[in-house]
Amino acid sequence: MTTSNTGTGADDPEVRQELERLRDSIDNIDAAVVHMLAERFKCTQQVGRLKALHQLPPADPAREARQIERLRRLAENAKLDPAFAEKFLNFIIAEVIRHHERIAEDTHNAQPAHEDPARP
Repeated sequence: MTTSNTGTGADDPEVRQELERLRDSIDNIDAAVVHMLAERFKCTQQVGRLKALHQLPPADPAREARQIERLRRLAENAKLDPAFAEKFLNFIIAEVIRHHERIAEDTHNAQPAHEDPARP
C-alpha cells in the first residue's frame, strides 16, 4: 500500500513521534500474536498426535462450529468485526486440519505392516 507523505503532519516531530509510538505498540502486539499462535499450534499438534494414535478423524465439525460461535461472541464483546474473527479462525482451523491429516498419514506410515508369517 502506497501513501503520500506530503501532508502537513509529515514534517511535525510530534506527529512522527506519536506515529512511531503507535507503530511500536503494533509491532509488540504482532509479536505477541505470533507467539500465541505458535503456542496454539503446539497444542493442536498434540491433539493431532492423539487423534492419529486413536484413529480419530482430523476434523471435528461440531467442535469447529462451537469454536467459531465462541470466537464470534468474543469478537463482538471486544468490538471486533465477528465476520473477520470467523475468517481468521477458519484459516487457522484449515491449517490445523492439514497438520492433523499429515500427522495421521505419518503415524499410519510409521506403523509396521502386519506381515503374514507364512509368506516369505
